[in-house]
Amino acid sequence: MRKKVVAIVLAAGEGKRMGSGIPKQYMLIKSRPLVYYALKAFENSPVDEVILVTGEDEIEYCRQYIVEKYNFHKVTRIVAGGCERYASVYCGLKAVNQADYVLIHDGARPMINRELIKQCILNVMEYRACVVGMPSKDTIKIVDQRNYAIHTPERKTLWQVQTPQCFEYSLVMNAYQKLMESGATNATDDAMVVETYAKVPVKLIEGGYDNIKITTPEDVRIAGSLMKARKVLRVLHRIHDKVIYAQMQVFKRHQKRKK
Repeated sequence: MRKKVVAIVLAAGEGKRMGSGIPKQYMLIKSRPLVYYALKAFENSPVDEVILVTGEDEIEYCRQYIVEKYNFHKVTRIVAGGCERYASVYCGLKAVNQADYVLIHDGARPMINRELIKQCILNVMEYRACVVGMPSKDTIKIVDQRNYAIHTPERKTLWQVQTPQCFEYSLVMNAYQKLMESGATNATDDAMVVETYAKVPVKLIEGGYDNIKITTPEDVRIAGSLMKARKVLRVLHRIHDKVIYAQMQVFKRHQKRKK
């Protein structure tokens, strides 16, 4: 029987570090609101449904000016999030009607694409719990309260964690229920919740160094440049494919003449 996969896209943050008068998820990048790009990727992916988590006062805005405007048919529910990320995730999980697997993604990561989503689905079906990330390219320092370096972990053991973070639905839902019952407020990502409250190891799978999270105004400019570069690469690939196809046709005609 085919397994049902649901994506939860988080867009309930205030984006205080952006220094803007509007939440960052609605800031425009190349004439589209930031959250559009994540929703578009999931719309074009193999996931069955998308649940959008946003601010309570922004639900109707998202419905009219994002979901309906851009024809995101896979968005089946728009729900209000909480004060912190983990609370918003829990709201999204509770809104799932039925699912075998869930992919939890930050709406502020616009560079997600169909191929990465497909890899996430394949991996979560194999490992039960996996998250996207990339090996750290920088040396990381552990510091004390006065910002003096006290330890340098081996770089080969360090990854920068990204999203989507992907789990069996029942596994992550049970872990989040235990988190909420505990009253803990230190959960910074979903893998941490599953590791702590479900005692299940989480597999790291490679995403991309361009899978950035938009946090500051500089990130907006970087994302715009990355999108432009990605578009150029797509055009070059299409040109390359046409050249190869033309070469093959010439070769075939030449072979026929030889016969």
